[in-house]
Amino acid sequence: MLRVAAGSALSVVVSQSLIGCDATQVANAATSSDSTSTTTPSCVLTAALTEGPYFVDERLLRSDIRADPVTGAISAGVPLGLTFNVSRVASGACTPLTGAYLDVWHCDAGGVYSDVSGAGTGEKFLRGYQITDASGVAQFTTVYPGWYSGRAVHIHFKLRLFAGASTSYEFTSQFFFNESLTDVVHALSPYSLKGRRNTLNSSDGIYNSLSTTEKAALTLQASASGDGYAGVINLGVQVG
Repeated sequence: MLRVAAGSALSVVVSQSLIGCDATQVANAATSSDSTSTTTPSCVLTAALTEGPYFVDERLLRSDIRADPVTGAISAGVPLGLTFNVSRVASGACTPLTGAYLDVWHCDAGGVYSDVSGAGTGEKFLRGYQITDASGVAQFTTVYPGWYSGRAVHIHFKLRLFAGASTSYEFTSQFFFNESLTDVVHALSPYSLKGRRNTLNSSDGIYNSLSTTEKAALTLQASASGDGYAGVINLGVQVG
C-alpha cells in the first residue's frame, strides 16, 4: 500500500536579503505515475513562516520523537525519517552550521498536538530537538502527520543558536507535503479514521502567503524508505 513516492530534496534558505547561490541538479526517479524529476537549487531563498500556537520549549534532546517520554506510548502512523542539512550562507557560499539547536514538532495521525489544551495536554509526543553535528546534519524519526481543520498537512521547525543562556539567533518555519502522497498515507489506518482532510495546500492561507518559488522549496517530496518514507531538507541560514 505504500508504493507511491516522490523523489527530490526540500531546499530552504532563510535570509533577510537576497542571496545568490549556485544551483545543483537533483534528479531522482519517482515511482508514482504523476511525479517527474526536478531541478532543485542547493540554496533557495524563502520566507519565515509563523510559529503558530503549538510550540512548547520542552528541551527534549532526542532523534526519535514518536514516543511520549512520560507514558512511553508510541504515536501510531506511517514512519517518516527527516534529515536536515543545515548550512550557513555567506557571500554566496554554503558551509555546514554546527552546534545549532533544531526543534521539530507536529500533530499526530488524529490531528492532535501534545502538551497543549485538549487531548494531548501533559504529553510530549512528536516533539524534540537535535544539535547539528560537524557536517551540519540533524536527523529525526517521526510519523507522517495527520490533519486538523483549517490547515494543510505540515511540520514545524525552529532553528536556534545560543550564546550562553541567551538566544543569539532564531528562525521558525514549516514545510508541507505532496498532496498525492498524503492521499495514499491518509487512506491507511489510523489516519483514515478521521476522514479526508478539509484543507489542501492550495487553500491553506499560510502556504499561499509564499511565492511560487517558496512553495516549491517548502513542499517536501518524500521517498519510500522501508515501511515508510524519508525526506532530506537542505536548510541554509544567514546568521548575522
